[in-house]
Amino acid sequence: MVDLTKGYPDKGYKIIGKPVPLIDSRAKVMGQALYTDDIRLHNPLTIKILRSPYPSANILSLDTKDALALKGVKGILTGADFKNTFGVLTISKDEPAIARDVVRYEGEPIAAVAAETETIAEAALKLIKVNYEITEAVLDSKTALKPTDRPLHPELNKENNLHKKVLQEFGDMEQGFSEADVVIEKRFRFASINHGFTEPHATQVEIDNKGNITVYSATQVPHYLHMAMAEVLEIPEHNIRIVKPHLGGGFGGKSDPFPHEMIAAKFALDLGRNVKIKFTREEVFFSHHGRHQTDLTMKLGFSKEKGITALGLDTLIDGGAYGSFGIVTTYYNGVLLQGPYKIPNFRFHVNRMYTNKPMCGAMRGHGGVNPRFASEVLLDMACAEIGLDPAETRLKMIHKENTLTTNEFRITSVGLQNGLKEAMRRTKWHEKYGKLPFGKGIGVACGFFISGSALPIHWNKLPSSTVRMTIDHDGGVTVYSGATDIGQGSDTMLAQMAAEVLGQSLGNIKVISADTRITPVDLGSYSSRVTFMAGNASRNAAIRMRKILVEAACALLDIDPPKYEKPEKSKDFFRQGGLKPDFEQGFLGPNPDYSDGFIFEDGLIRSENHNQSVTFLEAVEKALEFEGILQTSGTYRAPKLGGKFKGAGAGLSPSYSFTAFIVEVTVDSETGFIKVDKATCAHDCGFPLNPLAVNGQIEGCIHMGLGQALMEEMVYDNGATQNPSFLDYKIPSAFEQPVVDIVPTFSDDSEGPFGAKEAGEGILAPIIPAIANAVYDAVGIRLTQLPMRPDRVIFALEKAKKDKGATS
Repeated sequence: MVDLTKGYPDKGYKIIGKPVPLIDSRAKVMGQALYTDDIRLHNPLTIKILRSPYPSANILSLDTKDALALKGVKGILTGADFKNTFGVLTISKDEPAIARDVVRYEGEPIAAVAAETETIAEAALKLIKVNYEITEAVLDSKTALKPTDRPLHPELNKENNLHKKVLQEFGDMEQGFSEADVVIEKRFRFASINHGFTEPHATQVEIDNKGNITVYSATQVPHYLHMAMAEVLEIPEHNIRIVKPHLGGGFGGKSDPFPHEMIAAKFALDLGRNVKIKFTREEVFFSHHGRHQTDLTMKLGFSKEKGITALGLDTLIDGGAYGSFGIVTTYYNGVLLQGPYKIPNFRFHVNRMYTNKPMCGAMRGHGGVNPRFASEVLLDMACAEIGLDPAETRLKMIHKENTLTTNEFRITSVGLQNGLKEAMRRTKWHEKYGKLPFGKGIGVACGFFISGSALPIHWNKLPSSTVRMTIDHDGGVTVYSGATDIGQGSDTMLAQMAAEVLGQSLGNIKVISADTRITPVDLGSYSSRVTFMAGNASRNAAIRMRKILVEAACALLDIDPPKYEKPEKSKDFFRQGGLKPDFEQGFLGPNPDYSDGFIFEDGLIRSENHNQSVTFLEAVEKALEFEGILQTSGTYRAPKLGGKFKGAGAGLSPSYSFTAFIVEVTVDSETGFIKVDKATCAHDCGFPLNPLAVNGQIEGCIHMGLGQALMEEMVYDNGATQNPSFLDYKIPSAFEQPVVDIVPTFSDDSEGPFGAKEAGEGILAPIIPAIANAVYDAVGIRLTQLPMRPDRVIFALEKAKKDKGATS
């Protein structure tokens, strides 16, 4: 058996840092885990949605009379039944639950039917008569830039279909390019891709005799769904309970509130009946919310002595019909290029456009994947032109710890140098790069990502995450968190926090998560925030509980309890964690040092100074005598970060992860087929809380990266989705997965819980350019369009051959 802890320092933890199965793994393997559609409500109605057959049209009339008359039909909703629009961002609430008067993409909901059976509901859809006036559609982002008297969203009062424009510049670009030994500029194009999660969208709503609704939904953001639903339905939030059952994948695709959730809740309220809806796979693709189609021009200046001297990009992203996370995406297309290397002169200009296509939103590696591809390919080109080793060059440029980027991101911990060096050693980089036979190649690329956004989507002063913890009379510990486990293992991570601090086994920890009636607020699973933020909150709740138990143990032992003095604030802007907990404040601090002279292990609480002990259960019983209940809470608040310029908050994070990939490929020059033979990954996630889970995330990111690199793309024809199924939308299978070698890459982050950083998204981006750079090493072509399909490889090879013949 492989030792997954090898290569990481031994910090003496009992639970943290050890490879443990996810706490829900047995239920999933045994088929016992309940997903949204598995829940059996009493006598629910089935909902089906009528969708627009056109990408752009006016709804002249909509007749539901015949459909309502069909036996078994209990209700029909149209756009007229919803007053308020919604959106995950407060500044972009532009989506209706059902289209009203205007259709903006093919597949948009036009009406919804609730009936006793699915068969009846489908029959009723065919009886709804809709009279459309087809209008000219805006089908690409370049057309969307042109002036029009019919913008998709006239409420924005813009002369074209611009949703969001961001322009930021730092340093002196002209000076930066003048200092470069080589300046390279290229255009890149990226297809929109879908998340491809296994579980389709599904929602069930249960209503009680007082009109309160419980919404079971496949969502990544119960808190934001709760808020949006209350606004759309115009009812108090306390009348709504959101519960996320087990989730069959999200990857960002379930991080918005969705129309079908509003429709289901509205039916339950109007009809007083339980209801359910589950998408077909085709409907999942119509809903989309995937990665934006992107057209990007990037210019890079590079110096042998100074590294990257300037980087500029102009980007056009196709957002589809509505906003979703698009404003954040627009910023992330630029700001996430501020790592992993120092870039003294930097400019980016991004326009997100509305078009008559299914909307795009957040997807794993949100906003940073496509520009990362471009920058790493250009860097590779610069190294090739000057004659430098691309891996050695990257090693020299990686950020140093405790520094600021040009746009004032705070860089705290960086372990990538050691990781990349080890990856180079394992792959025999120096023996292979530029020396393999034609058709075989090796390439390198690096990446950088946030460990949660330091600023909330909804501006308020609430903590980023809150966890409640209780201990039962028999010593069982329960963690309550609004954080959403979407398969990444966050429930296990929360349990690990409590188990380590309280000296308990994982089997003695229960986790109740993502239930807005009984769990405190967590903002959701997006931006790789849960480990850093909810992890710190769970750890702090356990530290407060530990203090109560220590005081109870001292009372039993008749000794003085420890003195918990108020700690001084850290004077180090870059290392604010690891101080003693501040029990006078609601927030104890990030990753506080909870050492107190007591050892919790083997069911005992032992005083180190007195060498006396009581059992954990004895301390619990004594503590219960004080107030009759053992309950604590813990929070996390991000430190104050960032500059004062407009948009300075975008991309701010308490910490950043760093990643490097070395990829080996075989390219068949006759067929154009690219086979990735091996992927070696060094991912700096700080200290890995659970190496088994970290490795799973790395392997998953490799799989998704292969898809975008080689085969995945949404295909549209006049706005109509052409490949809305897993038969037509090609995703890598297990046969395409390469040999994977994971290099332990450690850094010491003082503020992450037990030193941890993100390991869910940042891994994905660099494998894609690493593949492209390996293709260049194999057959000498630069591919600037994704996916790198065989036909594009053949075309590039033929072009290279012609160019070579023309110059010889």
